[in-house]
Amino acid sequence: MNPDRKILIVDDEPDILEFLSYNFRKKGFIVITANNGIEGVTSAKTDLPEVIVSDILMPEMDGIEMCKEIRKISDLHHTPFIFLTAVSDDYKVLYAMSSGADQYASKPIKFEYLLSIVNKLIEEKAA
Repeated sequence: MNPDRKILIVDDEPDILEFLSYNFRKKGFIVITANNGIEGVTSAKTDLPEVIVSDILMPEMDGIEMCKEIRKISDLHHTPFIFLTAVSDDYKVLYAMSSGADQYASKPIKFEYLLSIVNKLIEEKAA
């Protein structure tokens, strides 16, 4: 297992965390999870993931605020950040992307599509 393939998944839905954790582990990732943006920022600082996947709408701190906080941390400033969301409002998605995210994917989740985004962003960061 490549220790560089560390992913942080942040979502307040346990089913989503379980589904994504299981599938990313099967693909060789080390998976860290968090239930909201506050936990996500803390985990990101501690674990320094290679990529972050986060829901937008969460309690405590939403994904947009979490992304803004993460972008302020020098060690995480260029970490690929993907929003995974059920939000269908184009303006909300554009606002979320302006917080510093690199990409977004819609729920319901198509894992292979999300995996392709993750791998592409990891490759671009390494280049």
